[in-house]
Amino acid sequence: MDGSAIEITTHASINGIAPADWDACACPEATSGRPVDPFTTHRFLKALEDSYSVGAGTGWQPRYLTAQQDGQIIAAAPLYAKGHSQGEYIFDHNWAHAYENAGGRYYPKLQIAVPFTPATGRRFLTRPGHEAVGMAALIQGAVQIAADNNLSSLHATFCTEAEALAGAEMGLQPRIGQQFHWVNDSYGGFDDFLASLSSRKRKNIRKERETAHGFGGQIVALTGDQIQPAHWDAFWHFYQDTGNRKWGTPYLTRNFFHFAHQTLRDDMMMVLAIRDGVPVAGALNFIGRDTLYGRYWGCTEHHACLHFELCYYQAIDFAIAQGLARVEAGAQGEHKLARGYLPVPVHSLHWFADAGFRDAIARYLVAERDAVDQEIEVLTSYGPFRKTDREEQQ
Repeated sequence: MDGSAIEITTHASINGIAPADWDACACPEATSGRPVDPFTTHRFLKALEDSYSVGAGTGWQPRYLTAQQDGQIIAAAPLYAKGHSQGEYIFDHNWAHAYENAGGRYYPKLQIAVPFTPATGRRFLTRPGHEAVGMAALIQGAVQIAADNNLSSLHATFCTEAEALAGAEMGLQPRIGQQFHWVNDSYGGFDDFLASLSSRKRKNIRKERETAHGFGGQIVALTGDQIQPAHWDAFWHFYQDTGNRKWGTPYLTRNFFHFAHQTLRDDMMMVLAIRDGVPVAGALNFIGRDTLYGRYWGCTEHHACLHFELCYYQAIDFAIAQGLARVEAGAQGEHKLARGYLPVPVHSLHWFADAGFRDAIARYLVAERDAVDQEIEVLTSYGPFRKTDREEQQ
């Protein structure tokens, strides 16, 4: 590649970027199958925007970033101007309070992220062959935009470990958090997974599954054209119930699920618990090339263990059947540990305009990183998997 100039552009709408140009950076592998990451595809971001889940009044103002060289977009990033810290799942509320208590203005800030989606994936999207120069151009461009507009900070959340390492070399501050993921150890079926667990945990999961299936109805897993518009009507009620309890106001609009049905249903697996012909609970997953991403759950009736079955065990069943490498079950939740989901690090990158605040954050991140590493080690040791044959005999 030659050294011709790279032009950085911000876009107020994803509709101003051709889907082929965006996806050539976000998911070039999709020409021969599923994208690795369904959340950075043009169609997913467009569904968020066209449904007004992001945009004016949401605190997520699109400023999509592209880097162009010799008339071709070589890199892109889902960049947003943020008016708050909601819907991010890597929390900086304490940073905001400290910054404003010191007399600064933390918001608006810039965020490279997929809104409302705590799933790891590339955030600096580059065409094959342009990885290093593309990422460097996007970081330099985003930092320059923040500086030129007197913004407090720039954040890239749920980036890959490789991006975190590269970003740190470019002067951004890396941060480590934690999630719980299930890993497919070439299991031939759910019973093979159970066989890898300690006897007590294996019995507990079998009991939970039996209890869940005794709720008085049937549990179905739907994908693609099996998902019908009526299913979205039911799922909207589930999503509203969970959103109102967890966040105060649901992040996604009803129209998002309308657009999801039109353009995203092949990327989705919906699990429904149906009693007397009526869905009473549901879980929604997105399907990547090697990962199933658990996203939303809700119910209109409460039944013992149904949440575990729909969100965790049905996801494992699907991943094994489809040969997927892992299940990412979303943010938080140490209760996932007993169900075979182990702690793993998640990564983010941060830049602050104020040098003093930047130094304070650097010290904080060192201490936080040590604490997260220790927590992951301790939690892993309490995992449900068999450790010795003697334990199995107890």
